[in-house]
Amino acid sequence: MGNIATLRNGVNVEELNALVSRVKANPALAKFQFRSKAKWINRAHSHSAFDSVYGLGMDHQRGTPLFLEGDEPSALLGTDLAPNAGEVALHALSSCLGVTYAYTATAMGIDISSLSFELETDTDLRGFMDLDKNVRPGLSQIRVKVNLDCNGTPQQIKDLHAQVMKTSPLYDTLRNPVDVQISTG
Repeated sequence: MGNIATLRNGVNVEELNALVSRVKANPALAKFQFRSKAKWINRAHSHSAFDSVYGLGMDHQRGTPLFLEGDEPSALLGTDLAPNAGEVALHALSSCLGVTYAYTATAMGIDISSLSFELETDTDLRGFMDLDKNVRPGLSQIRVKVNLDCNGTPQQIKDLHAQVMKTSPLYDTLRNPVDVQISTG
């Protein structure tokens, strides 16, 4: 009879501990590369494909590629077929925060009964349209409300929040400059 996996927050505790141990023993395994291939379709509509990831010392080919669409709302001359880039940024952040909360809570022995996020972001089109040199084209602020129900003590919940803010990759990416290199070809 095989072992029954111990799951906490849907995460296999033994696999999580084994992964942490492998990376501690061989830090080179921690290096990951995420990839996408994107194509503009028409108007504001675009399509991105994700078929492989490098990590744990090797390439991982997905059996079936994953896809994301991008568009703009009709108020921004799009066809409303998909979220726009600002909305996708909110999704990326909430997705990353969700993973980070789940894995961190699991490592801390905390059971999450419910976790959700409410996000908003602001931008000013004058930057995108190059109408005002004092207005940046990007997002100016992202506000996140975390709705967490778990069995942790108040101190554990405080520690969980602090650890998530310390280790969430997309939270860090959005809060700190990232070197972006664009080439034409």
